[in-house]
Amino acid sequence: MVAVAGAAAVVLVVGAVAAVALTGGEEPPKKEPKAAAAAPPPAWTVAAGQALTSGTGLRYDGALTINGRSVQARLRVTPAGAASGTLTAGMLTAEVVAISGVTYVRAGTAFWQTYASGVAHPEYYAGRWAKAPASMPGFDVPDVLGPKAIAKALRKAPAKPPTENVNGVRAFKVKASGAEYVLTAEAPYRLLAVRPDGRAAQRFTVAPVTTPAPLFAELRPRVARLGGASDPGLRFTPGKLAFSNCEQNTSGCTVNMPATLTEPATVPDGARAALRAAISSKGEPLGTCTGSGPVPANRSLVLRCTVTSKLWRHWMRAALDNPGSYPYEAKARVVGEAVDVADVPKLLARVDRERRAVMKAVQGTPGPTVSGEPSVKRSERPEIATSQTPGTP
Repeated sequence: MVAVAGAAAVVLVVGAVAAVALTGGEEPPKKEPKAAAAAPPPAWTVAAGQALTSGTGLRYDGALTINGRSVQARLRVTPAGAASGTLTAGMLTAEVVAISGVTYVRAGTAFWQTYASGVAHPEYYAGRWAKAPASMPGFDVPDVLGPKAIAKALRKAPAKPPTENVNGVRAFKVKASGAEYVLTAEAPYRLLAVRPDGRAAQRFTVAPVTTPAPLFAELRPRVARLGGASDPGLRFTPGKLAFSNCEQNTSGCTVNMPATLTEPATVPDGARAALRAAISSKGEPLGTCTGSGPVPANRSLVLRCTVTSKLWRHWMRAALDNPGSYPYEAKARVVGEAVDVADVPKLLARVDRERRAVMKAVQGTPGPTVSGEPSVKRSERPEIATSQTPGTP
């Protein structure tokens, strides 16, 4: 009996020690506090957001201050945030298109020189589509003007935001990241104005897109031409340009050039480099070519493209038929590429899906329910490379 009692005592002691180890003492374990449930957004913001996203899009007209100068903006934005429009400053204009959350512009050299502060060699991007630099138009169009983006921002608005009088109408003022939104304070909470960055000097008046067909008719062709659009935010240092498979080749001439990403400091997701080359002989053009590829993690790559123009073929045939001196040379530069040509069909499919949805909604309803800078350093090395020794056929 004694032995059994001793064994029982040992078991009890061990159990007591185990209890101390698990609980940290004789006090009962504390319960973890439950996370407080997030408060639902105010009802008026939900109603306003539904009106925005179920409409046919928004039309914006107003003035912006870009690089210290006034620019008139006319933009049309679909419910999903795709946009098309123009920026106008006197005789200078720029076309604008936005798709998949990215804004692109196409403008002449003078517009780039005047309104794209911090972009070296604006002539590289003039006359073609390019990703809009931070200074032009000065804010992200889809994130600030897109109905879905606005609806998301409104969900964080207070139940009773500050008000102001807009042409005799009491209106809510809602400050969000990148903009201030002005909406009627009574249902259906129509969007009246947008102030990018909350500045009164930059103000868009807002109205519904009553006929969305023209918007999509303008938007789709612009998106279709985005393949190969440049990215001024990427800067490269070129290596030595070289030829391959050019001599006595009437089919074409290939240009090769290594390049290294110098800015930004880290390789952005999806970063691409594009080679633009031109071959000439004694000042006479023989053709141009382009090539592109993704920037690897080590920042360096070799780009190539082949000139296959009629000018090259005719020149090479003449050189072969009439022996003599026929030197040729190439000039090339490497720029960032924002859109791979292979990605354009996906972008167009996105436009087409939204167009069908919006047009279906228009046909099924009586009408819409909505109303309405970092600088870039110059690299020390030249950004245009030339063939050092003219080639010979």
